[in-house]
Amino acid sequence: MPIQETLESSSTFLRTLAAQAANFLPNLLVALLILAVGFFLAGRLAVFVTRALGASARIDETVRGPLVAITRYVVIIFTLLVALSQIGVQMTSLLAVLGAAGLAVGLALQGTLTNIAAGIMLLWLRPFRVGDYIETQNFAGTVHEIGLFTSHLETFDGLFVFAPNSTLWNVWMRNHSRAASRLLAWTITLPRTVPFEEARDLLVSAFPRDGGEDTLSEPIVFLDQLTADAQVLVLRGRVKEGAISNVQRRTAERVRQLFIERFGEAGEPRAIQRTLPTDADPSRYLGRDEAPEASRTLVNQRLEEPTVAAGGVPPVA
Repeated sequence: MPIQETLESSSTFLRTLAAQAANFLPNLLVALLILAVGFFLAGRLAVFVTRALGASARIDETVRGPLVAITRYVVIIFTLLVALSQIGVQMTSLLAVLGAAGLAVGLALQGTLTNIAAGIMLLWLRPFRVGDYIETQNFAGTVHEIGLFTSHLETFDGLFVFAPNSTLWNVWMRNHSRAASRLLAWTITLPRTVPFEEARDLLVSAFPRDGGEDTLSEPIVFLDQLTADAQVLVLRGRVKEGAISNVQRRTAERVRQLFIERFGEAGEPRAIQRTLPTDADPSRYLGRDEAPEASRTLVNQRLEEPTVAAGGVPPVA
């Protein structure tokens, strides 16, 4: 009878389904266990590699973050492949499907792939390193991390900037930390009654001397302009990278103090104008506390924290 045949077919189907489920369920549980263990090991390995690279002086800080991220992603991909093979997925079929879908995924993630390519170029050519103070057309800050997708910077006033790597690669950039020294310059307007020779000696003494903590050379003083009631002198000198703010602040204060002590109120400078670095240069704010070396120390401390992972992906515990 049709009803009896239908019941027998349904019973056979259910028995077959139960048998297949009984065979598949252990493999599924093993696959889930493999995923859990694999993701845990990926997180632990990322922490271990971070600490190992941080303890090695031979590994540049700039490449530590991407190396940690690549290590973690390799473990995760290997874990996924093993888990899929455990539940019976054929690797050849999976690779064929991934190859066919690669073009569509590439088009969908074109911006992400562009950031990865830009990150590779930044790591290869190294226009800046971790700890450098850089300036672009949109922002300026100290580089804390160069990841696979984004780079992390901190501005002078403590704001963090997460910049896609492509935005750093495709625009002009100034690296204020690449050179070992920077030139500082002032124009000092003095009354004509102040003798030039004495003014020159006072300006030289106001600038930190050669061999000091921040300076690299003896300053240069020369007469730039002379009017009926004033004389304009130029003071120039090179300072160590990262000490711009300290030297310019101390020098301007010292110039005013020395001229008042020597000539009284009549000899006080009418104007002390900094010409280098210019007002448009954000690195003029950098003092010793904000120098790149201090930033590198901060980066090393953060790399030691287990909760920080490179590439912007938190480790899986």
